[in-house]
Amino acid sequence: MHKLSILFCLLICVSSCKSSKKATSYKRSTEVSIPSKSVERTKNRNSDLLTPENTDDLKPLSIELINYAKQFEGVKYKYGGTTTKGMDCSGLVYETFKAYDINLPRVSRDMAQEGSEIDIENVKAGDLLFFHTNPKRNTINHVGLVVSSRTGSVEFIHASTSKGVIISSLAERYWYYSFKEARRIL
Repeated sequence: MHKLSILFCLLICVSSCKSSKKATSYKRSTEVSIPSKSVERTKNRNSDLLTPENTDDLKPLSIELINYAKQFEGVKYKYGGTTTKGMDCSGLVYETFKAYDINLPRVSRDMAQEGSEIDIENVKAGDLLFFHTNPKRNTINHVGLVVSSRTGSVEFIHASTSKGVIISSLAERYWYYSFKEARRIL
């Protein structure tokens, strides 16, 4: 009987000691944000950077934003993160725009209220894509920055929970079906 009561106490303790994330509250990372535009590249070669020679009708600021964001490729995912130690999707977009003195809200669902909504057919590099990836909540919860857009092919940089900061294609089944809207900030 004594062993049974010890087991029971252990079960109660284990079940009450689990950590949980609050879905509605957001706590900004206490890490120091990256202070300048001269961040060291983490994974890419310089040939991955956009230059005026390999872009068409892009605004120079769009090119700079994309190149800045690409410097974070390979950084691991961290909920609420905004540094090279780890970042989430909205942290990547927030820090990228912040580096060029463009203030956006910190959370993706709030970012989706900024700028103007555009048709996916009109998306250009530098625009933002918004996604609804959580079937339990009917709200935007993911954002990515368009790095290239050609007829039938849109690629965007974002922070994936499983792979960290990567470039994905909107043609990938998961992203295609999760896509909700595109917005132009610039």
